[in-house]
Amino acid sequence: MVWVRSEYAGELAVVSAWLAALIPWNLTYASIPGYGTILYLRYPFLEVQYLVGWTIDDRSFFLHSIPAALRNQAGQVVADAYLAWAAGSTLIAVAVLTAIAYYLAEERVENGPVDPVRLIGGLLLAAGIVLLAATYLLVTLGVPGIPLPVGTLLLGALGAILLLADRREDAVDETEYRADHAE
Repeated sequence: MVWVRSEYAGELAVVSAWLAALIPWNLTYASIPGYGTILYLRYPFLEVQYLVGWTIDDRSFFLHSIPAALRNQAGQVVADAYLAWAAGSTLIAVAVLTAIAYYLAEERVENGPVDPVRLIGGLLLAAGIVLLAATYLLVTLGVPGIPLPVGTLLLGALGAILLLADRREDAVDETEYRADHAE
């Protein structure tokens, strides 16, 4: 069973890469006794921390880029999880750059040495696996809270769908085939 028709695989690849850059790969909610609650929204290229009940410089909202988050966690127990996040984000960045090139010069990119749909699919699947490993590291290294890797699972699903797309030029829709040959 094919999830996406051949003629729409390119469009799905481009939209999937852009979506991968915009959705959070990890949501974590933690209640820390004596301090308050914290909500982490980890996007591919930045981390948002929203604090409730904390008294840190009268601020309750923090925004960190990947380099800033890596600096903040350097030497900490979760540093490896943040390095995995950086690796997964790099894969997503390559997928987004490929999608931009594909969008701007579709025919040229399709005639290149690598199928852009398969490339984007592989990058998204790999990013999903790496970010799932980052989530696992966050959990096992003692980061408080309940992580929800919703975006990570979506990355894996989109990557798998793109990798399984029928990319043959002569692909025939099964329903059209049945309609043409029914008597």
